[in-house]
Amino acid sequence: MLNEAGEPLCFVLSAPSGAGKTTLAHAVLQRLPQITRTISWTTRDPRPGEKDGIDYIFVTQDAFDENETLGGFVESAVVHGNNYGTPENEIRRIHDDGHDALMVIDVQGAEAVRTQLIDAVTIFVLPPSQKVLEKRLNGRDGADPTNEKSICRRLGVAVAEIDHFVRYDYLVINDDFNQAVRELEAILVAERCKQRHRLHQAGKILESFQ
Repeated sequence: MLNEAGEPLCFVLSAPSGAGKTTLAHAVLQRLPQITRTISWTTRDPRPGEKDGIDYIFVTQDAFDENETLGGFVESAVVHGNNYGTPENEIRRIHDDGHDALMVIDVQGAEAVRTQLIDAVTIFVLPPSQKVLEKRLNGRDGADPTNEKSICRRLGVAVAEIDHFVRYDYLVINDDFNQAVRELEAILVAERCKQRHRLHQAGKILESFQ
């Protein structure tokens, strides 16, 4: 699925659990209203403060499996025992509105997207260190800091995911949050300003000089 000049773009934002990709995405989307985040389906339970249809679409395992069988997802993956997937019609809906799509997904999903959306712009978020990531995981979602087994499992997955950063177009290090937001915003804006994405606009401007 190629992206033609002047058509909406698709961005992919990935990070290990606890690195802050969702918080970063939320902050940037408030600054760039022409970009819309895709809403993924998931079989996990909502976390405190999450709302169905806004953060995720929370579905049963049967509903998820049925849509996957029908080929309804651009990407899907099992993360920490729960299913996640981005419906193909969600990206189409956003592009039909003339907006760029931002997919906030894990590294498994990003690999699947690369095979279907070859012009997708991929961005990886790194934590500043393992110690900081462990601290964030300990305090996440009211997690019990004494649950060492769960934290170790998530850290193990994080190490494997971090190795994938070399597959991404851009790398943002989430040490200073405000700086990370500025960097992510700069990436999104710069991609839209690339010459090949503005050929249609440039053509109209050139016509005005004739």
